[in-house]
Amino acid sequence: MAQATPKITLSSARDIPFNKLVLSQQNVRKIKASVSIEDLAEDIAHRGLLTSLNVRPEVDAEGKETGIYRIPAGGRRYRALERLVSQKRLAKTAGVPCIVSSGETLEVEDSLAENVQRVGLHPLDQFRAFQTLREQGLGEEEIAARFFVSVATVRQRLRLASVSPRLLDFYAEDEMKLEQIMAFSITNDHVRQEQVWDTISRSHSREPYYIRRLLTETAIRASDRRAVYVGIDVYEAAGGVVMRDLFEQDQGGWLQDPAVLEQLALEKLKVDADAIQEAEGWKWIEVAFDFPYGHTSGLRRFYGEQAEMTEEELARYDATRAEYDKLDGDYAAASEHSESTEQKLEELGAELDRLNDRPYVFDVEEVARGGVFVSLGAGGELKIERGFVRPEDEQQAEVDTPDADGAGSVDFDGGPLVTDGSASSGDQLEDEDEMIKPLPDRLVLDLTAVRTIALRNALANDPVMAFIAVLHAFVLKTFYLYGSDSCLEVTLQSARFSQTEGLADTVWAKEIDQRQEAWGQDLPKDPNDLWAFLIALDEVSRQALFAHCASLAVNAVIEPWNKRTRAVAHADQLARSIGFGMVEAGWTPTTDNYLGRVTKARILQAVREAKGDQPAELIGHLKKTDMAREAERLMTGSDWLPEPLRLVTDSASVEPATVEAGEIADGGTVDAPARDLPAFLTDDIDDVSTSTDEIDERQHLDAAE
Repeated sequence: MAQATPKITLSSARDIPFNKLVLSQQNVRKIKASVSIEDLAEDIAHRGLLTSLNVRPEVDAEGKETGIYRIPAGGRRYRALERLVSQKRLAKTAGVPCIVSSGETLEVEDSLAENVQRVGLHPLDQFRAFQTLREQGLGEEEIAARFFVSVATVRQRLRLASVSPRLLDFYAEDEMKLEQIMAFSITNDHVRQEQVWDTISRSHSREPYYIRRLLTETAIRASDRRAVYVGIDVYEAAGGVVMRDLFEQDQGGWLQDPAVLEQLALEKLKVDADAIQEAEGWKWIEVAFDFPYGHTSGLRRFYGEQAEMTEEELARYDATRAEYDKLDGDYAAASEHSESTEQKLEELGAELDRLNDRPYVFDVEEVARGGVFVSLGAGGELKIERGFVRPEDEQQAEVDTPDADGAGSVDFDGGPLVTDGSASSGDQLEDEDEMIKPLPDRLVLDLTAVRTIALRNALANDPVMAFIAVLHAFVLKTFYLYGSDSCLEVTLQSARFSQTEGLADTVWAKEIDQRQEAWGQDLPKDPNDLWAFLIALDEVSRQALFAHCASLAVNAVIEPWNKRTRAVAHADQLARSIGFGMVEAGWTPTTDNYLGRVTKARILQAVREAKGDQPAELIGHLKKTDMAREAERLMTGSDWLPEPLRLVTDSASVEPATVEAGEIADGGTVDAPARDLPAFLTDDIDDVSTSTDEIDERQHLDAAE
């Protein structure tokens, strides 16, 4: 007959006064973790003790119970209760729910079992629990206060709970990582989330940054000039949606409705432009988000004069300047730092700048035929370029036209010209030898040729005046489109590159425009006054103006129909002479300026030259768009340059195979292979099976495309 299995008897539960409880030295938890004792005490005060203590009766030498109970499991709960007792919020004799162990096992075993067999809450359960609390009426701040977390943490958990239920099921089944769910939470569009998951499920790349990139590829950054100009609040009020990343720095997020933003920006630009035209009276005004580089070519530019200070403003300026100079001198002599003094100096400096920054007043007649370009600056500010006159709006100067018979004749005596046909043959009043006739053209030519040679010789012996004469010709060409001519046959051509997008936003183009604007304000408005202005200018300023004008004539562009081999070679000589290089100038390869505009084979070649063979092989399986973006990240700081930007003597002109890790390429150091690679590229490096032949074949196919 089979023996019956003995029944299990559970330990009894009862309330034991707090002052009868003591901690057991056999508790295995020695390291502080999770919620603090203070927070746990507040939680017990709010909702009571949710879990009983595990205790054992203490016995004396004779085996009799002493009335004291040791706690092998539940030490943190005991410490929290102890804190409440010390704060007199709980009585010393208050009953504490306890499970009294029979003592058949060791105390340390009970403590270890309670902690080891406890299963932590799955993060998804916490996300959904927070969501349930909010649905039941608790606000984010109240949830945060009840569970002793920050409001930002609550928002993050609620955002994670709003991800597509299908993706959350994958996460619950460990088919997705928490970092991936965090990346998907950037948008509330469940359909788009699932589309992206289906896409990356068939790809090698499932990294969070790649998920974010796919989710935001059709959106516009909040830092975009149009978004800054319009304002996020206005965009959202018009029904636009902003995607925010609560887990990564997102610089304001992404605007999900580009059409809404575009319409708002256009409407605001038109309103601002109309206000400028109405207030200032310009004949025409052109509006665009951005104008191509060289859009003012062929237009005459005129400048306004800064309004003079009133007597009141002048007195305030003098008083502010005197106060600033005195305070600055006293502070320079002081030995201690003073934050209040520095703040005062900053305030005085701002007042001086405000008084100096007076509006410019333009000539009314010029404004009546001139125009303005209104666009957006790189930072989203309104960019206003005033004072341009189109050729058809120029005043037609009255020019005395000589008679046909006297064309080319010059009277150097200042008297009236007498042409051969001025009198009939029968009415000759004077003898031919007594008539004052214009000098023969050939004689004038010979005389002025002699003067020209003599003047050339004299100018050659006066280098200062020769410099000023050339500068005069340059400035006339650069700043006075319809100005006076120069006797020097020196031409200055400035090529425009409007076909190259983004050129006007480069730091170099902005510096050129700032110099042009500054000199344009300083130069005289009448070109006839230019010579006297240049004579009076100091030598350093003359040289700076000369360099600015000469620089605008540089053209090192290689066009498909005009390779300009010798001109480009001279550009290299010029660059070496002034110590110029594109790396030092700040150029770096990006998706927009190079990597996204070449074939995959070219991208891999660039990465191989900059970083070595292994990084190139590891991104070889990516699609072209993703390959370009990953190559941009890998090549950051590599100082790599494409062939058209390299000087002839650059070491980067060697074949890629000769560049090893650590060697210099394009003036920089090639980092060791696999450095700075993302985790999804460095995992299982030894298992990479792409052979050199396969890569060569892939490059061949890319080149064929």
